[in-house]
Amino acid sequence: MASSRRCAQNARSSPGLRTARCVTFGVVWLVFSRCTWTYLQVSKDQGPAAPVEPRNAGRGGLRTASSPAELGRRAAVLGSVWPLTSHAEVVKSQSVDRAALKNGLQFPKASFGLQVYDDDTAERLTLTAIEVGYRNFFASVLAGNQKGFARAIEKSGVPRDEFFICGSVLSNLAQDFEDAYLSTKEGCTKNLEAFAAGGITELDMILLDYPAKDCETIRGQWKAFEEMLAAGQTKSLAVSNFSPEQLDCILANPDATRPVLNQLPYSLKNYDTKVVQDNAKRGVLVQAWGPLGSGSLGLSASSTCEEIGIKYGKTAAQVALRWIIDTGATFTTQSKKKEHMQEDLDIFDFQLTNEEVLQLSDISNSVGGRLSAAADIVVPAGGALGGALLLSSFLDSFDKKGDEDDGALRASLKKEEEEKKAQAKKKKTEEEEEEDDGAL
Repeated sequence: MASSRRCAQNARSSPGLRTARCVTFGVVWLVFSRCTWTYLQVSKDQGPAAPVEPRNAGRGGLRTASSPAELGRRAAVLGSVWPLTSHAEVVKSQSVDRAALKNGLQFPKASFGLQVYDDDTAERLTLTAIEVGYRNFFASVLAGNQKGFARAIEKSGVPRDEFFICGSVLSNLAQDFEDAYLSTKEGCTKNLEAFAAGGITELDMILLDYPAKDCETIRGQWKAFEEMLAAGQTKSLAVSNFSPEQLDCILANPDATRPVLNQLPYSLKNYDTKVVQDNAKRGVLVQAWGPLGSGSLGLSASSTCEEIGIKYGKTAAQVALRWIIDTGATFTTQSKKKEHMQEDLDIFDFQLTNEEVLQLSDISNSVGGRLSAAADIVVPAGGALGGALLLSSFLDSFDKKGDEDDGALRASLKKEEEEKKAQAKKKKTEEEEEEDDGAL
């Protein structure tokens, strides 16, 4: 990051100046953190500033916005996400809502994703997840335990047609079309060989873990996937970590099979207002990985989720997962504890009001919310210095997130930061010309 490089350069040219600056930033950060925490505690004690929308208001009970800009902001969060009425008809099964994928398959909105552990652990945890009620499973090749998962499916005694099973292929390092095609085809074969350990001969979905380097190589990956689909070895094709532009590499061919799902980092900690909308425009459903922010949503979001959860008798984690559902996405989660598996699945007996969805979205997308989420990890590890670097790095990346409502502020910050970087680069060049290389 630019700030880190500047600090490193100052250490070589002027240690005293660097120390003074870092101490100053550290003090400012500590004061800011203390004030933010105090504000959150006072707000929590005082309760919400305005009455919460009645529970029975439903999705149609959104209050009239005060301006066109406000209407646009609300539409971006609630109205322009995955169109639930036409593309995600709710079907109750195993107490889990399902979404109708573009190809007509019914997709349980909550998925259990296996992590990196051995086959025996995968088998045990899969059986526990099945007992809890999961029927949608993501068994990635990256976890390296597809055989253990498959054995659990066979031992469960649950009919195969009640499961939705997704495998994955990793071939993103391919260098050209042919290389991408062959490595992806090999990956498809390895999936089938691993799942055969549990008698699974056809998948419900196969997913590309990452896109290859450009459109040509992505099309090579996709050719192998389409052949797997044509051979009756999978019922649908999906991608992960694809940008809209990378999706268009596939969709540019009108004869290509369309991906029905894109697995992306999407949570209150990692929220982009356009993610669900951009994918929905292409007929693609978003599935969130890391739906709980890898264990930390930040102080602001966690506190608000906890307060909202009291109303429904739910935990903060359950509210955070329900927010994902209510913004038009789905999620895949994981745990080694049965009680956490149950908790993550027990979110389909309530629904957030529109105002609650907007409240959480605004926190996630605000400056304070993003600082809070980042500080929740960085500050305990780095103290005041970590906070100082966090503030600078946050400003470096601020323009990458947010919506149109604060576009002017974002553009101003970006311009200011670019000017600072240009000045720093010029200063670095001047100082390097004066430096004695022997001192490096």
